[in-house]
Amino acid sequence: MTTFLTRLPNGFDLPRRIVRLGELAYNLWWTWNPDATRLFARLDFDHWERIAHNPILMLHTVGRSTLNAAALNPDYTRMYDRVMADFDRYLSDQHTWIATHYPELLGRPVAYFSMEYGLHETLPIYSGGLGVLAGDHLKEASDLGLPLVAVGFLYSEGYFTQRISEDGWQEAINNPIKADEHPFLLVAGQDGKPITIAVEFPDRVIRLRIWEVRVGRVPLYLLDANLPENSEPDRALTARLYWSDLNFRIAQEVLLGVGGVRALCALGYSPCVWHMNEGHAAFLVLERARELTAKGYSFQEAIEQTRAANVFTTHTPVPAGNDEFPLWLIDKYLAALWPQLGLTREQFVDLARNTQPWGETFSMGILALRHSEGRNAVSELHGRVARRMWHFLWPDRPEEDVPITYVTNGIHTANWIARRMRLLFDKYFGQDWLDRVDDPELWRLVDTIPDDEFWSVRLHLKRKLVFYLRERARQQWLKGGVHPVQVIASGVLLNPYALTIGFARRFATYKRAGLLMHDVDRLLRLINRPNMPVQIIFAGKAHPSDEPGKQLIQYIYRTVKKAETGGRLVFLEDYDLNLAHYLVQGVDVWLNTPRRPLEASGTSGMKACLNGVLNCSVLDGWWREAYNGQNGWAIGQDLPLDAPVDDAQDAESLYSLLENEIIPLYYERDDDNIPHKWIARAKIAIKTLVPQFSTRRMLKEYLDRLYLPALHSRLEKVPTNHRNRKKRTPA
Repeated sequence: MTTFLTRLPNGFDLPRRIVRLGELAYNLWWTWNPDATRLFARLDFDHWERIAHNPILMLHTVGRSTLNAAALNPDYTRMYDRVMADFDRYLSDQHTWIATHYPELLGRPVAYFSMEYGLHETLPIYSGGLGVLAGDHLKEASDLGLPLVAVGFLYSEGYFTQRISEDGWQEAINNPIKADEHPFLLVAGQDGKPITIAVEFPDRVIRLRIWEVRVGRVPLYLLDANLPENSEPDRALTARLYWSDLNFRIAQEVLLGVGGVRALCALGYSPCVWHMNEGHAAFLVLERARELTAKGYSFQEAIEQTRAANVFTTHTPVPAGNDEFPLWLIDKYLAALWPQLGLTREQFVDLARNTQPWGETFSMGILALRHSEGRNAVSELHGRVARRMWHFLWPDRPEEDVPITYVTNGIHTANWIARRMRLLFDKYFGQDWLDRVDDPELWRLVDTIPDDEFWSVRLHLKRKLVFYLRERARQQWLKGGVHPVQVIASGVLLNPYALTIGFARRFATYKRAGLLMHDVDRLLRLINRPNMPVQIIFAGKAHPSDEPGKQLIQYIYRTVKKAETGGRLVFLEDYDLNLAHYLVQGVDVWLNTPRRPLEASGTSGMKACLNGVLNCSVLDGWWREAYNGQNGWAIGQDLPLDAPVDDAQDAESLYSLLENEIIPLYYERDDDNIPHKWIARAKIAIKTLVPQFSTRRMLKEYLDRLYLPALHSRLEKVPTNHRNRKKRTPA
């Protein structure tokens, strides 16, 4: 039996007493376990902040004397022993939720494909919500014990760092990733040589090596084309996320779909479920069919055998958001594939043909939908939108019977909750509450938390946010090259005791970041109310090719810089996972203003709610399911899908909510300066939202609605010789 190896590098010089810090640094379990994080931070907190919370870089650079001191410190070694014991128990647990409830899944992995993964700020292989959701999916799969294996790309240049110029223009800076400074483990065979796989194009072959990132119990395999045997353009295919050049884009998606299947095969996996997180990996359905046609099956037989195990999640509520390629690109990059499938060129194109006003295209969304038995949207409303959008693929069915279900997104609770809030819940819920996070009965205990203790934690998180932003601005000023007004715009004048509103997300125009600016004079009166000040924090990136998005950032930044704002409007550059944690934990209100129904789900508001923050949002995506009239605020009305959106009306609704409800409620205090009515609403939000919008609930729904039906159907349909292939396990 062939085996493969992912050995830890031998580059750390650690005292024997704390030698396993190196092992811990190479498993991202530490990112959602606060005491594990503190093990690294306590070595040298200032250095930990300077290196952006990178434990591998910390162990390489902190200095032997510091490590020796930690090894001799009884308080430190007690924490170390406790964390490593927890780590060992976690990895060796044979009684996980999956093992207890669905033992038939053990040894039958789910393969999860995504273009991006948001796991930690030191791993810039994500751009936004899709990647953050994928990262949370992996972490929850690990916690539940779901046998999941994930596939993506190692982007050698990462996602860009954002800088905002004095006039508000976004500048994109690419920072090459150094593999030896990150938890990437090169996968090698027994001979010690890296395992590589090949993907054939009509005019060349591209080779890929494979890196592993350990996410608790879950292996994430990242494909990398940056090899000497590939040409320079081909080496760049895995350099960045979401190339705008369609030649790069289609080649990248072939590598993910076809190369990803081949990588798992080379590593000995035979997944029972193949989950495509968006359509970028849809070519995997063709590679899986090709495996069977090579054994003598017809294409139709191969598709029928493999379709049952395919699951496709669509996140895009507009047709233009799904990748489509002109047919000449299909000819250029896939001409070698259709003969292997036993198809003509026209038959191949018919698999995903989409007729547009400007011509015919090959649609990745259509390819995935037609060749997957499991299909889902990511919220109830998005399910309705998706069934309407793709109704033409099932013209003989009523729209409501289009076979696209929904599983509303959730968040990984342990990853997003503030440490201080987690300790508060430990005190009143019991130490095992994270294992019951999707149980609504558990969350009734939030009413037992005294208001003064709850508010004390909320004030702590607000102060923590403000102090962090001030220090961030200080570092920006120390580096030089910035105008004083840019420092003011970075939040140095923020007041930790004023009502603070957060708006942080990708700057796509449909998210309407400028809705608050609809009437600037009214906004200025609102934020400068005597004795009731309001602060609004903006953050977010636009894709480097999204000119309207960059212009929107510039418009908001220029408004932020106005002297009349008094420093109460802020724009924070380079929004990443680290900044996101501070924001969703430290603001008072989370604002969301998408143009309905273009927000498929959204998850940032779920993270905010978990930390006692109230949502104020358009009734789109997840918030339409979540809002009950008492757990936050709704902008506008719950209109029919085809109702026109009026920006002016939504702006008026938002201003009215702020002026008449949100601001007065926040500043209504008792003699001890505690806003009891505000806290009551926050507790209602926690009770009604946290158990429902967790990845624990989400993954259990994926199991019931998609994974288990796919598993059972696959076992019924798969050919015997294919079913009995054995998985080769790692050494």
